[in-house]
Amino acid sequence: MTKFSLTLIFTGCLLFSVKSKAQENYLNYHSKVIECEQLIAEGKYSSAIDTFDSLFKQFDFSFLRDIKVATELSAYQNDYQSGLQFTRLGIKAGWTLKSIKKNDNLQSLKKSSEWSKLLSEYDSLHQTYLSGLNPQLKEQVHEMFKKDQKKALGALFRIGQKAKRRYSEKKFAPHSEQQLEQLEQILKEYGYPGERLTGNNLWGSVILSHHNSISINYNSKDTIYAHLRPKLLAALKQGEISPYELAQIEDWRTAALTNHESTSYGFLGVIPNDAALETTNNNRNVIGLRTISLRNDLIDIENKTGMNLHLPKGWQNGKITVATDAER
Repeated sequence: MTKFSLTLIFTGCLLFSVKSKAQENYLNYHSKVIECEQLIAEGKYSSAIDTFDSLFKQFDFSFLRDIKVATELSAYQNDYQSGLQFTRLGIKAGWTLKSIKKNDNLQSLKKSSEWSKLLSEYDSLHQTYLSGLNPQLKEQVHEMFKKDQKKALGALFRIGQKAKRRYSEKKFAPHSEQQLEQLEQILKEYGYPGERLTGNNLWGSVILSHHNSISINYNSKDTIYAHLRPKLLAALKQGEISPYELAQIEDWRTAALTNHESTSYGFLGVIPNDAALETTNNNRNVIGLRTISLRNDLIDIENKTGMNLHLPKGWQNGKITVATDAER
């Protein structure tokens, strides 16, 4: 083999390595999702479908939320081939048959002659999803979540804010510290226990959000979350935690520290002014979230078309607003 041939092989391997590392960084994935959302906001639905298709082929793991958006978009466009393809991909990512059947926005796909064939493949496709999870880890984190919910209920039976705060600091905080110690061990051994590893994107984020919202006094002195945060940012790049989860976790901390007067990502409450809006958008950009303006444009698209673009709506049901001068 000539030196020239060896050089070509080495260069090819190097390029493949660089490409693989780029694909593994899920900030690139989320950036591409935002590109799809911008196309949707502009009414360029077919281009968005093509971009989603390219994105899902680039990465080994895709978030179910994004697959659902691509599927609904295809159904709206009567693009049966793409819609059926995305539905199959969604089932492999955990989309349940019950949820699919209840989704009225997929009616055009359900009229396709291939729909019954797709349903007959459900069990084998779903098995692909199950085989990619860690069932022992899923059970462990689910038990942690249930313990957390049970402990958090104790605050509801305390009358008055002082009693609730005292319970949070004296009873809940020690429990939460043990939970985060266990979570850190999981992060070290397996990675973040979210949608990719356990099929659930709620349990871990609830545990962390509870810890970050104990009280102003506790959270202003807490160092545990600050210690875990770099590991969560690493998990974000690896596709183990979504930017939605991370934003919620961190917004609870900011809200607790400011008596709910401000948040970092706009998930909780009204954004107080234009300066805060700029900071919020910068924060969102760092973790791979769309701007507030784009989110609000997508709400308009939902209202116009009836599609569900799967925007987080637990704490922000409509558009995220910036306070007017009169409200400040």
